[in-house]
This record gives sequence, C-alpha cells and structure tokens, in this order.
Amino acid sequence: MKNVYNYMFHLLNEYAKLLKFKPTIPRGAVEVCPEKLMACDVIGGNKMRFMEESMVKVPSDSNPCTIPPPYEPLALEEFLGRKANSVMQVEIWEDEYWQSKNKGQ
Repeated sequence: MKNVYNYMFHLLNEYAKLLKFKPTIPRGAVEVCPEKLMACDVIGGNKMRFMEESMVKVPSDSNPCTIPPPYEPLALEEFLGRKANSVMQVEIWEDEYWQSKNKGQ
C-alpha cells in the first residue's frame, strides 16, 4: 500500500507542475479552525474540553485493528465451559422467576 501512496504522490506532484493556476487567498476570506468548527455551538465546559482532547493530532503508527492471539485449546475449552455455565444459570433464574410469578396468581 505504501507504494501506491508514493506513486499517487509522485503522479499528483508531476501533474501539479503542469497547471498554470496560481492559488490566491481572496479578499475578505476568513480562516476556519477545524477544532472550533466541530465544537462551534459549545462554549467552554467539559464538552468542549473533551472534544478538543479527543481530536486526532497525529496519524497513528499502529495497524487499524489487532487480532488477539488464538486461544490455547485448554483455555478455549475453559472459556466455553464458563460461558455454558453462565447461560445455564440465567435459564435457571428465569425458570425460578416464572414459577414464583405463576404461584402468585
């Protein structure tokens, strides 16, 4: 993927050399600050502070997502056993609830 970005950067740079248009800032232009634009309706307070703290300031060096390492067979069996026990316990509680509800009527 890095080669694709390098190619596109090179291609756009070479294309830009062919352009005759010279960009200028028009009179009366106003600079827009992205972090203030996002929080323009919020003045001060925690909401504004949280928005500014969560703003991305630099690109990430890590991959977009990381997959946890696979379970060892024993650990996976233990995890699935605990999950099955939890489901069974909830079903028992449901049955007890409905039995007590029916006895009350």
